[in-house]
Amino acid sequence: MTEPLLLPLTGEKLPPGSNLSDGARLDVSCINLWSPLARAFIDVRVFNPTAQTNWNKKIPAMYVAHENEKKTEYNPRAMQEHATFTPAVLSTSGGMGKEMDRLVRQIAMKLSLNRGERYSDTVGFIRRRIRFDLLRTCVISLRGYKKSSVPDEICTLDFNLRPVANSY
Repeated sequence: MTEPLLLPLTGEKLPPGSNLSDGARLDVSCINLWSPLARAFIDVRVFNPTAQTNWNKKIPAMYVAHENEKKTEYNPRAMQEHATFTPAVLSTSGGMGKEMDRLVRQIAMKLSLNRGERYSDTVGFIRRRIRFDLLRTCVISLRGYKKSSVPDEICTLDFNLRPVANSY
């Protein structure tokens, strides 16, 4: 899976702080997320609330600061492509910013309608899945990635199974 490239700039004047590089990429691009046939870009940031750069901020202010930084960098480019931009900001402790919460609720609404499931079950599943994925990522960053010892093909496994005589 490749990150979607933004269209190259052709002399447009963008606000200060905007990403001006021709190879600018965002994490996710989708259609029909916020409105029919409209393109939406999503960029994910995971931050550590106990990092030294966050010591002087309250938790809600951390989320707002990271969301605003992402918006400053990418929103002008997304608007240039007539698309929306959503910063998906999460903390390593499992919390999420307001924009990310809105995104999760929107995805859950669309999935629950599509699958005929209850909204509360769907949104709960998505939030749990995100938190477990965050946890797994944090563990990998601490311990390192260990390649699974499971063979590539199931047919190469030898289970030492012997036929059992029928007792009927």
